[in-house]
Amino acid sequence: MSQLVRVKISALGTYVPPRLLTNADLEKMVETSDQWITERTGIRERHIVDKGVATSDLAVEAAKKALAQRGIDPSDLDAILVGTVTPDMFFPSTACLVQNKLGAKGVWGFDLSAACSAFLYALQVGTQFVATGAHKRVMVIGADVMSSIIDYTDRATCIIFGDGAGAVILEPAENDSLGMIDFIHEVDGSGGCSLYMPGGGSLNPSTHETVDQKMHYVHQDGQAVFKFAVRKQTELCEKILERNGIKASDIDVFIAHQANKRIINATAERLALRPESVVINIDRYGNTTAGTIPLAMDTARQEGKLKKGDLVLLASVGAGFTVGATLLRWAY
Repeated sequence: MSQLVRVKISALGTYVPPRLLTNADLEKMVETSDQWITERTGIRERHIVDKGVATSDLAVEAAKKALAQRGIDPSDLDAILVGTVTPDMFFPSTACLVQNKLGAKGVWGFDLSAACSAFLYALQVGTQFVATGAHKRVMVIGADVMSSIIDYTDRATCIIFGDGAGAVILEPAENDSLGMIDFIHEVDGSGGCSLYMPGGGSLNPSTHETVDQKMHYVHQDGQAVFKFAVRKQTELCEKILERNGIKASDIDVFIAHQANKRIINATAERLALRPESVVINIDRYGNTTAGTIPLAMDTARQEGKLKKGDLVLLASVGAGFTVGATLLRWAY
């Protein structure tokens, strides 16, 4: 990736709502079991918002933590990019709501919709702003309140998702040895019918009929998503490693979108990554969509697995289908 300036992540903040929804709780809601959920997904619990708590609220809490870690004010930012598939509302954008709640005067921003790949996509958009010199500090947020679009009578989807947010600050790196190295993004729109929410847009505007037909909930073909995710996530990771002359054994930390433990492990095995490099925290958060990768970064840091100078490979697959891979050296 050709850049005028090397860009680094200079701060990280995350937030999840305090209320837990455990597998034991779900056993009382739908026909399922803790064993079934754990074996097939790796999830044991997920965090769920209380009524009236929106995506912007989670995003703001994560953003505040990142700003505090960096020791700067909201107005020191140049832009705020929010990756989300559950905006507070169609408009204004969640980025506008976050900007206002933070009191980030003079800052612009926008939302980016790429489902589970939204954080990686927004990360690279923000990187380009800093790399070109257009901006000095860009905040990138991945946040979703998936519980707002989940049918809790559908055992195929309600076991998977949770709510959460993560935020990073992007700035110029002091030298070329740290920061963003390369990225690859790809979409395959033919897979859109395998994971989508059919109601609420211009094709199927909200009506009593669309609500009655449960068109405002996530619809998923789990088997199709699983097969595509393993194949394409592996493919893009192999491509980015080869393009940069890096061996799988050189990767210190592998952070994939936390959709399913079996998908993460299958990808890692196909890439021949060292088991100790693989970060998995889906057991305690579930699939928070745009929030999973920053949440996993935070887990890795807390557990001492992510340190300054580490070579990191990020990967995601999401509805669309969207796919992404990012290579970087951790900067702090």
